[in-house]
Amino acid sequence: MPKNGLNVALKGLDDLFSSEETRQEEQREQVQQIPVNELFPFKNHPFKVLDDDAMTRTVESISQFGVLAPLIARPRPEGGYEIISGHRRKHAAELAHLDTLPVIVRNMEDDAATILMVDSNLQREHILPSERAFAFKMKLEAIKNQGARSDLTSVQIAPKLSAEKIGKDAGMSKDNVKRYIRLTNLVPELLDMVDEKKISFNPAVELSYLDEAQQRDFLEAMNDTQNAPSLSQAQQLKKMAQQGEFSYEAAFDVMGKEKKSELDTVTIKNETLRKYFPRSYTPKQMEDIIIKLLDQWQKKRQRSNER
Repeated sequence: MPKNGLNVALKGLDDLFSSEETRQEEQREQVQQIPVNELFPFKNHPFKVLDDDAMTRTVESISQFGVLAPLIARPRPEGGYEIISGHRRKHAAELAHLDTLPVIVRNMEDDAATILMVDSNLQREHILPSERAFAFKMKLEAIKNQGARSDLTSVQIAPKLSAEKIGKDAGMSKDNVKRYIRLTNLVPELLDMVDEKKISFNPAVELSYLDEAQQRDFLEAMNDTQNAPSLSQAQQLKKMAQQGEFSYEAAFDVMGKEKKSELDTVTIKNETLRKYFPRSYTPKQMEDIIIKLLDQWQKKRQRSNER
């Protein structure tokens, strides 16, 4: 058979065995230019879109080069498109006064769309604890839902392995995934403090076991004592709550105690020390000189006291 005839025959076979659905899917995967006002955020999107320095740089890049990476969205029953990936790009495009955006449109079920939305956003460099917490929770529910719609074996295994899968995708242990999800039990004020690094991650996980009323009593006690909780303090408060002994007064008493680490430790920031030493000095060299100067200062004080 001539070569051209062979190509025609193969092409005919491809057309014969490719379904209409496949051809439509290939067509849908093409990048389309969609008006900005027809793009809507993903329902309960857990990632914050902030007007920070990174957003300013994104706006400048889009103004100069346009949106290089297309968004991913799915059609909405009520019209328009729900963004799965690209919320920050869409906001930056609005600030750059673009009328349309390049978008890949996919028909996706809720759970598959949720998993893709979470995974695409978790690739970002800076993610707040609250964002990671709610993203993990959404992905966990989506994976469990997918398992529940599968065969009996999947129904039994999926809930058990869901946290492990999320951890593997995120590069952390399943226990750490569960600890992040615990943060979703915090009242908004406490969760904001975790994002702002006013409360450390591990104490926050322990505080998540307090109910809402107890958390608000703790907040008041924390404000009144002007102390952030250590891990041991948070564990003590959790134990008190579990034993029915928690109250504002008890929280105030716990938070009012000076932390042993604060009594035993003096911390000098590196940038403070660097003002007095050449850049080539190692921490050990700086420590040796500081101890030597303190020894000289102590001897000088002793001589003064002997006079």
